[in-house]
Amino acid sequence: MSSVWSHNISISIFGESHGPAIGVVIDNLPPGEHIDVEALVNFMARRAPKKDVTSTQRRESDMPQIMSGMLGNKTTGTPLCAFIQNTDAHSNDYKNVSKLARPGHADYTGALRYKGFNDVRGGGHFSGRLTAPLVFAGAICGQILERRGIYTGAHILSIHNIRDSSFDEINTAREDILAVRGKSFPVINDAKGKEMIEDIDKARLACDSLGGVVECISINVPAGIGSPMFDGLENSIAQLVFGIPAVKGLEFGAGFMAAKMLGSQNNDEFYVDERGHVATKTNNHGGILGGISSGMPIVLRVAFKPTPSIAKPQHTIDYSSLKNDVITIQGRHDPCVVPRAVPVVEAAVNIALLSHMLSYPNF
Repeated sequence: MSSVWSHNISISIFGESHGPAIGVVIDNLPPGEHIDVEALVNFMARRAPKKDVTSTQRRESDMPQIMSGMLGNKTTGTPLCAFIQNTDAHSNDYKNVSKLARPGHADYTGALRYKGFNDVRGGGHFSGRLTAPLVFAGAICGQILERRGIYTGAHILSIHNIRDSSFDEINTAREDILAVRGKSFPVINDAKGKEMIEDIDKARLACDSLGGVVECISINVPAGIGSPMFDGLENSIAQLVFGIPAVKGLEFGAGFMAAKMLGSQNNDEFYVDERGHVATKTNNHGGILGGISSGMPIVLRVAFKPTPSIAKPQHTIDYSSLKNDVITIQGRHDPCVVPRAVPVVEAAVNIALLSHMLSYPNF
């Protein structure tokens, strides 16, 4: 099943963008874990559209209805199921493009895969709307991890040609993560954030869109988590991150820059610190070696393409008749998905980390 991910814990995401509801079932969560519902809702609110130029005008409360798996704010160990209602869908916006392949979207490929029966309204099951239940699952996993001192944070590293400061890949602390998490526009350097917002508005007014990069870091992950080959920590993170619509690239540590380095530059030398812990002087490996955590912060960057729904006329095809056509997309769309994607990346990493941490002794 394409919408089921399983590794110690499993998540199954269901629904369509313009259906009555979307949701998730999470199985194999440890029982007896206290869940702060207010903190859960606050985490999900970070993904919601903002009342500014950077977001869609679609407004959903995203208040999850927990149907099973929790009693008295504690996990029961049985499948945790959550519904999130869709209350602000404008399906009529898609009547005139129901058989036109929107450039950059999965309309054409989805029609081939599902023999023309896929729901194209708002992208259906391919929509970024489906990141809401992913964020719910990641917020649950994040609370369980944070109780063990493991914190994951993310920020907008770049939008278009404007770049924020980076996380310190060795010395980032919990307070640094929480400082960015508390911002309405999640950047480290607020001046750069202002420039990004202005650039997004320019693209919006030009009926266009922008892409960018989200940087994510996880701290206090113990060494020895993961496995080699096909069951590595990077593998699990990558599977979940590439489940986020609009993701087109992922790198860990130095990433593609490592291809330009000498071995002597890329290698991270080991040492024993003043507390008797094994560490590395640099962190080009991004906290993972051979698919297994090294104890250093896990650092990754995720590239997002520009929002494909733009109001400019574009050439396309009518895939029901295989004729050339022109499309102008109507509706409410983010001119840049990156600001809202920040908690989604955090959520995906939280799920992967918890799944591997469940194999850790005495978790």
